[in-house]
Amino acid sequence: MAKKEEKGIEFDPGFGPYILALEGTVQYLYTDINRFKNLSQKKVKFMQYHKKLLDVFYNNVGFYTGCLMWASYILTQPKQKILGNHCFGKEYDEEQNIAETQYMLNFINLFPKDMKYFLGKDFAFDKKITKLVETYEEFLKLNKGFTPSEFNTDIVLPKGVKAYKDTFKTLVDKSVSDGNLNQLSEHISEVI
Repeated sequence: MAKKEEKGIEFDPGFGPYILALEGTVQYLYTDINRFKNLSQKKVKFMQYHKKLLDVFYNNVGFYTGCLMWASYILTQPKQKILGNHCFGKEYDEEQNIAETQYMLNFINLFPKDMKYFLGKDFAFDKKITKLVETYEEFLKLNKGFTPSEFNTDIVLPKGVKAYKDTFKTLVDKSVSDGNLNQLSEHISEVI
C-alpha cells in the first residue's frame, strides 16, 4: 500500500543540514584557545580560529535572513498546512526560544574586543546584522517559537520585514542547493 503524501508547505526549505551551532562551536574553539597560559600562544590559536568563528556566525546570519525570506514567501501562498514543524503543539518557553539570538547578540558585542585583544585589529559587525538578529528574535517571540503554527497563515512577520520579493524563494533555493547559508547574509537589506 502506497503511503499517502501529505499536502502543504514545508516549514524548512532545506536549511536543516547546513545549520551550524554557534554556541557549541564558539565554546569549543575558545576552550582550545584558553587551554594555553601564554598570551602569545593564545594569540596564535585565535588567529587560526577567528575565520572559523566568523564563518559559523555568518552561517547563522544567513539562516536568520533565509528564515525571514521563507516566512515572507509562504505567507504569499494560499492557506496550507505547514509540514515538518516539529515545534507545533509543544510547550512554549520564551527564554529557551530566544537563547540562540541572545547568544548571537552577545557574540556581536564581544568578538570585536577579542579581535582587538588577540590580533590588535579594529573590527565591527555591520549594524544591519544586529538589527537582523533583533528582528529574528522578535519573529520568534511573535510566533511563540512556532508552537501554535499549524498553517502558513498562522505565521506573523515583524513590522520591519519587507514584503515578499520574487527573489526570496530563488535565493533560498540557491543557498540550499549550494549548501551555503552564508550567501543569504548578503541580502539582509532586502529583508529588513
